[in-house]
This record gives sequence, structure tokens and C-alpha cells, in this order.
Amino acid sequence: MPRMSTARKILERKARKRSAGYPIATVAYYGPTDKFATKVAVGILDKQEKIIALERWFSTTRDVRRDDDICQQVVAFIEGHRVHRVAMVDKIIGCPHEEGVDYPEGQNCPQCPFWAGRDRWTGQRLQ
Repeated sequence: MPRMSTARKILERKARKRSAGYPIATVAYYGPTDKFATKVAVGILDKQEKIIALERWFSTTRDVRRDDDICQQVVAFIEGHRVHRVAMVDKIIGCPHEEGVDYPEGQNCPQCPFWAGRDRWTGQRLQ
């Protein structure tokens, strides 16, 4: 696996830091499988946990977790909102396509069959 970029290390350090206060940034990774992230979404929440900013970055050729340019943009976005805390899971938590936007509500994404019938948090098949 390639070495972790400086920006990615900064992001992970911010996620480990347990400071109090708001705003909070949430960082989530999405991909067509649980091995390759093509999208990162960052939401900024205020004291009422209302989303005050949301940004998404995409890549079709590189895993966004290892793309230094994207990681730098994520860090800049978070720092630009003077975030106090970062909440993130360092795994892919689902398909990068949006239900109701990219495919009909209540259906599986036709472009990401890996996630059909699978729990997005555990990656396990649902019975």
C-alpha cells in the first residue's frame, strides 16, 4: 500500500484529537466496493447539529483516501470552517451514488452491485 500523504496524516490526527466544541466535521468515504474509495463527503455541523456546509470530492482513477490533492482540499475545507472536532470512519461505508438522485429510492444502485444486500457499516451480507 502506498505511503500515507502528509495531508492524510493531518486529517487522521484531527480525527484522533478529542477537543470539545463546535463546529464538527464528519468525513465519510464511499466506493463501488469496500476496497476502493471514489468519493469523500465532508459535512460541517453547528451546535444544533445542523449541516452548515457540505462538500464532496470524487476520483475515478485513484482511491480518494490516498489522493494527496483531495486530502489537502479536505483539510483546507475543514480548517476554513474552524472545525473543533473531526468524526470519521477509516473505511468505505457504501456506494458513492446517491439514492433518489442517481437511482430510485428504495432500490439498489445498478452501478455498484457489491453493496446490494450488504450492511454498509459491517460489509456483511444481509439475510
